[in-house]
Amino acid sequence: MPLNPTAAFRYAAIAIFFAAAPCAVSTVSAQSAGDSLSAAADKGRILGSDKAPLWLLIVSDFQCPFCRRWHVETWETLKKEYVNTGKIRVAFVNFPLGMHPNARPAAITAMCASAQGKFWPVADLIFKSQDKWKDLKDARPFFDSVAKAGGTDPARLKTCEAGTSIPALVNADVVRMSRAQAQSTPTFFIGRAKIEGAEPIATFRRAIDAELAAATKR
Repeated sequence: MPLNPTAAFRYAAIAIFFAAAPCAVSTVSAQSAGDSLSAAADKGRILGSDKAPLWLLIVSDFQCPFCRRWHVETWETLKKEYVNTGKIRVAFVNFPLGMHPNARPAAITAMCASAQGKFWPVADLIFKSQDKWKDLKDARPFFDSVAKAGGTDPARLKTCEAGTSIPALVNADVVRMSRAQAQSTPTFFIGRAKIEGAEPIATFRRAIDAELAAATKR
């Protein structure tokens, strides 16, 4: 199902994503620190100009082979044509599936890297090395090495991973995208359009160009 620009999805996913979600923290001081960390992680997974007229949500699972394929085959072209040119703003939303046991720890590492401003380089390395870690019983040491290669501070990363605020943020992503009717990965929300699956760049060009044209008429 490549494109579903129905009224049911008219900005619903975008609104749900930006709705406040509570962090699972236990004390006032921990809540303050956790909120700060979550805010930094939230900010770090967003890419593009704040003046862009259109949002793209990438709902993804790091262990999903189709998510990896889309990231490797389509993401860089889309970023060059639409993000770097100020046409769209992008947010990566975690949707680790239960069938992928290493997807959740990968998401936690990526979001802890995001809190250090390193989400995108670390996410890129995680996706591109998927074949090396997908079958590991404990992939966390591998993810830590990838995050270090991506430019994170290892001590800060470990402290973040051991905390509760980032796992809560990943949980909130899943809840919000389930409410937005994301059922599989990868799923993409572009304005009123919904794309499911690792569709080629041509599909995204059609959807984005149509939404940009509609945005100029509102």
